[in-house]
Amino acid sequence: MNLIKKKPDWIRVKFSIGKNYQKIKNLIFLHKLNTICQSGNCPNIGECWGKGVATFMILGSICTRSCKFCGVKTGKPDNIDWKEPEKIAKSIKILNLNHVVITSVNRDDLKDMGTYIWEQTIIKIKELNPKITIETLIPDFRGNKKIIDRIIKLNPEIISHNVETVYRLTKEVRIQAKYDRSLFVLKYIKEENTKIRTKTGIMLGLGETKEEVLETMQDIKHSKVDILTIGQYLQPSRKHFPVRFFVSPKEFLEYEKIGLKMGFKYVESGPLVRSSYHAEKHVL
Repeated sequence: MNLIKKKPDWIRVKFSIGKNYQKIKNLIFLHKLNTICQSGNCPNIGECWGKGVATFMILGSICTRSCKFCGVKTGKPDNIDWKEPEKIAKSIKILNLNHVVITSVNRDDLKDMGTYIWEQTIIKIKELNPKITIETLIPDFRGNKKIIDRIIKLNPEIISHNVETVYRLTKEVRIQAKYDRSLFVLKYIKEENTKIRTKTGIMLGLGETKEEVLETMQDIKHSKVDILTIGQYLQPSRKHFPVRFFVSPKEFLEYEKIGLKMGFKYVESGPLVRSSYHAEKHVL
């Protein structure tokens, strides 16, 4: 059994509810939508929902992959909700959002890996919210160029895909994913459309060394990525990969400075940072 390490003071979050929290919660319940905020046990849910910011998760709440770091349920996927794109678009309009992040579970069980729902979601959001900016946090789609092209052609302002961890730990932590494939996806997006901003995130505290982190940051930069997020890994349950250590705020600040020197346009680095944290700033 992997015991969850006691969190240091800087990783503790005082849950607070802002004026928009209940509004978002009610909308999600009413339309039977999913968010990574809930499924991924995000520590920033109170802050983000309170500001009227949420990351919608499409294609159900059950993932076909079983990554050891992720709190999203795995198993037999949900049936496709063909009305989901329209329901999300309407919810965004009700919330009067200027920026939205859309992500999804992996749907390796589907021939198109869920791309049709991805397409329809982006199209419907733009139809009902013409001034909105969109970040799409996509799976690796097994590196399938034809599928990735379908997302690129819809011109979201940001396409994001997370590398998650260093090369050495990828097989153990991500299982079905591949380090080089994730880098390929990011590089391919930028090469196909230089106007789209690319973004990725990594977690610390899984057992990586500082040298491995810096090597990973270099690999990401060589893949022409614009935006990098770095956060502390938190173990969702005792069944998940254990936290090996907690990285101090000072170390996170150091990685931020190093990333900016490497040439990233934006680096979000801190203990509670998640890939969608402060996402609205990343389109500027």
